[in-house]
Amino acid sequence: MAAREADQEFVEYIVGQLVTKPEAVETKRTIDELGVLIELTVDREDMGVIIGKEGKTAKAIRTLLRVLGAKNDSRINLKIVEPEGGEPRPPREEEKVKEAEPVTEEDEEPPMADLDL
Repeated sequence: MAAREADQEFVEYIVGQLVTKPEAVETKRTIDELGVLIELTVDREDMGVIIGKEGKTAKAIRTLLRVLGAKNDSRINLKIVEPEGGEPRPPREEEKVKEAEPVTEEDEEPPMADLDL
């Protein structure tokens, strides 16, 4: 049955190489009518590493699993479980737009004033 769990071992290996606490990496594998579901749990501090900037790392892991699943003629899905006590990310502060100083007629040069025509 080890061949059927190669996808689970693959996830554990990849994620274990990325995180700072590989001993906290846990996976749970279930099979249903939609295919294989691998639930990934990591340490709370490593969640950002696994998800990555704009979710790119998680997407890359899912893409690799899709390729592995196609090779084994199955569909593999990855669910990243939010650890208990996890806090949602604080909302971003809106970037403050610097207000431009009003332009007076004295400051304004006529268009193309520096051209000799």
